[in-house]
Amino acid sequence: MLLSQDEARFQMVPTLTTTLGVKGHRPLVGTRDCKDVLYGFAVMNLISGAIHANTLESLQAVNRKGQDSKTRRMQKAFAAHLRHVGRMYPQERFKRVVLTIDNAPWHRGTWIDEALADNPHLEFYRLPSYSPNLNVIERFWKKLRRRATHNRLFDTIADLKASVRANLSYFQTLRGKVLTLINGRPRKSPE
Repeated sequence: MLLSQDEARFQMVPTLTTTLGVKGHRPLVGTRDCKDVLYGFAVMNLISGAIHANTLESLQAVNRKGQDSKTRRMQKAFAAHLRHVGRMYPQERFKRVVLTIDNAPWHRGTWIDEALADNPHLEFYRLPSYSPNLNVIERFWKKLRRRATHNRLFDTIADLKASVRANLSYFQTLRGKVLTLINGRPRKSPE
């Protein structure tokens, strides 16, 4: 089984993009000084189009002495995500599951090694450095951001998480659309 794995960062402040509006009225999108982010971990099944995702809230404003570093928090969350992938693709049914990943620092470490030891059928295929265009899930993140966060200001991290989760559910119901993102334009059927 071949899966594409990556993380995405969703911010509380809106990502601005072009939009339609009523002639003579400029659309307004609010903003605020908020550094809170939501990280999304996801794998995309390149055969079925299924997506399995987990999130990690990162409250940037609170960073007291003694807390884990960002890399350590991301390593722990990625290890938990790998265990989730191991449950979704059990060794009894899938003898070998290959995840394409980039070289982010949180893709290495003790927690990752332990998660892989718990799921020996999972293995990594590491992409070359600075090559996000080779990871097909990047196209999915772009579509997800467009639906979930563009031109939207969120009051709380819970609102942002709800929007991302709702849109992940939307794409789960339309696996054909996800497969189109992977494979490019759908082929026209012969008539």
